[in-house]
Amino acid sequence: MSDATRCDLLLTGGAVVTMDAATGVVEDGAVAVLGDRVSAVGTAAELAGLRAARTVDCRGTAVLPGLVDTHTHLYQGLARSLGEGMPLWSWLADFMWPYAAALTREDARVAALLGAVEAARAGTTALLDHHYAPADPETVLAVAAAVEAVGLRGVVARGMAGTPSAVARDHGLDGGLFAHSTATELELTRACVAARPPGSRVEVWPGPHNVTYADQELLRGSAALARELGTGWHAHCASTPRDPEVYRGAYGTTPVAWLHEWGLLGPRTTLAHGIHLSDAEVRMVGETGTAVAHCPVSNQYGADGVLRLRELRAAGAVVALGTDGAAYNHRQDLFECMKQAVLVQRLHRLDPDASRSGEALALATREGARLLGVDAGVLAPGRLADVTVVGLGAPHLTPHHDVGAALVYAARGSDVRMTIVGGEVVVEDGRCVRVDEDAIVAEALDRARAVARRAGIV
Repeated sequence: MSDATRCDLLLTGGAVVTMDAATGVVEDGAVAVLGDRVSAVGTAAELAGLRAARTVDCRGTAVLPGLVDTHTHLYQGLARSLGEGMPLWSWLADFMWPYAAALTREDARVAALLGAVEAARAGTTALLDHHYAPADPETVLAVAAAVEAVGLRGVVARGMAGTPSAVARDHGLDGGLFAHSTATELELTRACVAARPPGSRVEVWPGPHNVTYADQELLRGSAALARELGTGWHAHCASTPRDPEVYRGAYGTTPVAWLHEWGLLGPRTTLAHGIHLSDAEVRMVGETGTAVAHCPVSNQYGADGVLRLRELRAAGAVVALGTDGAAYNHRQDLFECMKQAVLVQRLHRLDPDASRSGEALALATREGARLLGVDAGVLAPGRLADVTVVGLGAPHLTPHHDVGAALVYAARGSDVRMTIVGGEVVVEDGRCVRVDEDAIVAEALDRARAVARRAGIV
């Protein structure tokens, strides 16, 4: 039987939200998967002649590209619901870093399993985990293995602090996470990338903590390492109003302007948050094709500010969505992030047309895949078969005249029925099939209590 007449998996009868501008939404549609790729997209009638190893009746569902989370911190999963009501830098120095210092390798691995399960159940197929607690190579690789064990793909950006900068020292941020010199951090990251190079299901990138308080040589070295090894690199940048002010006081410029001056912006550079940018900095980010991971829920949680979304996209930046960590968002649910991405723009500008559902859906799928360099994000022949199937029959999704709008405004992660990564079903009937969810939750709960006690935060 030829490949043209067979497939491994046929999803048929659903509303197929392709995210392909030419195809749009295919009502009573079908998606065929052969190996790890989409082999055909069309109406159910058009694909009815395919002989499928498995056929899934998707009537009453939306079938869309897998969601992509471009910024999270899975290690925070054991601190969920703690640390409320603190500005970001105090939250870091007085809560998150003492917590992080109390984590063991096994704590971090279990937290990663917990977060990856939550993400997969909510339709996420790929994620970028900015991991820095603990950040020894063995733990970084254990975290990557945990994400892969659940069935997801993506990146673990190895968090680095390097030699304490003057900003870190002056603002009380030079604690235990500044464990190694800049040169040592870069060599440790090189070893991690060698173990999980580009093309791995879960690869490793350099991930300096934050442009504002990281050693400048560490940032230059991270960008150089990414160019040499063919990876991206990832760092927090301009997250709060304080960031550019503090940086200007220390260096006479702003974080983004400094990155631009040193040629560190570009397609390999992915900045988390990127909120507080001037007009000139927006142009710098856009003209260089730099990517920004937009975290609308955590930005509101910390009262950090509102991203200049349309200005950045119009300037040429790649903007995608991130959940951020479970202690600064509390949920690994990109449906929530899509809705908030729209609403925060409208409220901030007092303009109901400041953002729309289609834009948010693009950020969570097509643009997220662009940021991670994954050949997914669109349901089209030849693309990776990363797919999310969302049930539309619940009262809160009835009726759904506009399927895309219903997904953004009404759907929740708990509405996901099936998550498929590279043609493999990793979530079915709302539960992960590769791992024992109940055992992970039970162990995470025990470890969370122990970590909080050791860190002295409860």
